[in-house]
Amino acid sequence: MRLLIRQLRPSIIAVLVFTVLVGVVYPLVTAAIGQVAFHSKVNGSLVHANGQVVGSSLLGQPFTAPQYFHPRPSAAGTGYDGLASSGSNLGPLNPDLLKAVADRAAAYRTENGMAADSAVPVDAVTSSASGLDPQISVANALLQAPRVATARHLTVEAVVALVHLHTDHRGLGFMGDDGVNVLKLNLALDAAGGKG
Repeated sequence: MRLLIRQLRPSIIAVLVFTVLVGVVYPLVTAAIGQVAFHSKVNGSLVHANGQVVGSSLLGQPFTAPQYFHPRPSAAGTGYDGLASSGSNLGPLNPDLLKAVADRAAAYRTENGMAADSAVPVDAVTSSASGLDPQISVANALLQAPRVATARHLTVEAVVALVHLHTDHRGLGFMGDDGVNVLKLNLALDAAGGKG
């Protein structure tokens, strides 16, 4: 029995030491580094307005009023549900997807006062992979600008200037596409006045 205990003792000590190091010390050190070096990011990139948290710059949320820019459609639960984040999983030839895209395109054209045969940006009619995409394309934002300007009694030029001011450019100059964070842009519009 003593021989067994003598042989097990180093294993038990090793398990306890590594449990403390990897399960307690390492997470605490990395959390502390994150809080110091990347405070906003590790806390969810929260966006504040009037002293209150109104969302995260990393997550889309629904805006449907005409005086706001509208985000990409969401397939996450009943829409923008972080607990049900996912795409629709419908293939490009799926009749349900084709009907949804056609319906969204028609609604987008009507909502933005466009001709029935006008081209519509793909991000205006398809949901993102997560269903929570916080950005829309610059083309999508520019097509929505006249509607937003009219609803807010602002000039189109003033709204377009805000779109360009809130455009996030490609990562490292070559990764992805330019995009406009809908939440930040809508908050900037509220701050600019003309709420309609």
